[in-house]
Amino acid sequence: MSVVEQYARAHIVTDENVQDDPAVPVLLRYDPETDPRAVRVDLPGTHEWTFSRSLLEKGLRAPAESGDVRVWPCGRVQAVVEFHDDHGVSVVQFESKALLRFLRRTYMAGEPVAG
Repeated sequence: MSVVEQYARAHIVTDENVQDDPAVPVLLRYDPETDPRAVRVDLPGTHEWTFSRSLLEKGLRAPAESGDVRVWPCGRVQAVVEFHDDHGVSVVQFESKALLRFLRRTYMAGEPVAG
């Protein structure tokens, strides 16, 4: 089993900065050795968020939330991930296909290699 890391371009909006900023690279990470049910999202300039892989998967189809993380589809081609902490709210908008590609790679990483 191997670690999956993928950069995805995303638009980040925080309650402190509501300007329409250009897309930035966000690191998506999955480590089946550490926690096979969790994914990590590393936002530039903040900290890394860890939440369940199933939340991300469910949130691409319909609004879903768990603790301080919410995920929902936004139109046909985008998805929003919202993070809450003591400093405020970070809203991150992704292309859904980037998140789907990442999820697909996480499931493949957990499968044994034939040979």
